[in-house]
Amino acid sequence: MNYNNYYFIDSQYFPVVNCFNYSYKSKYIILCECDNFEKMTFFNRCVVAGSNGLINLSVPVVHGREQKGKYNSVRISYAQNWQMNHWRTIISCYRKSPFFNYYVDELEMIFLKRFDFLFDLNLSILHWINELIEHPAEIKVLSAPFDRDDFPGTFDLRKKWLPKNFQAESDFIRYTQVFEDRIGFQPNISILDLLFNTGPMAKVLLQNAETKKK
Repeated sequence: MNYNNYYFIDSQYFPVVNCFNYSYKSKYIILCECDNFEKMTFFNRCVVAGSNGLINLSVPVVHGREQKGKYNSVRISYAQNWQMNHWRTIISCYRKSPFFNYYVDELEMIFLKRFDFLFDLNLSILHWINELIEHPAEIKVLSAPFDRDDFPGTFDLRKKWLPKNFQAESDFIRYTQVFEDRIGFQPNISILDLLFNTGPMAKVLLQNAETKKK
């Protein structure tokens, strides 16, 4: 596989680790803001590890399960204080992790900001994470439907990782997790888990994992 071209991904909420593992040597990360919003994806959810197992965090959207239309038109619902709930859950899961204090201030700012659209929230998160891990790929957003002929050497991995199968593959980065002694190693959960547990070494782990693929 050539890792130096275009890598299409879903715009995920705090994406899974393999989203960055697979794309670390790509030239571009491409998001299609005109994709259709779909249920049972990571568009508006992520998975973190707690003391009793995996925890799903979901961003509520206007119209909820009846939401239809293009991704860039999906509005976030603030009928309930989901930001505070997510923030408290993350603190509970990771306050004892080695690098929680390293990232806590910047991450809190994301939860304090009120985004109108889900796509804008996810894009902001992706830029933040890319900066932290020094991801070499440039992020581009397509406002028109994806045409493969316009992007030679494209790897379209949209819908590769879904809530029903995100731990099904075997190509994982291994590292020590906070509650590994209780619930075992949990692969390919939110990139937050990798950051809080490995800190700046996340970049090295991603680089080494990419090298092994060659």
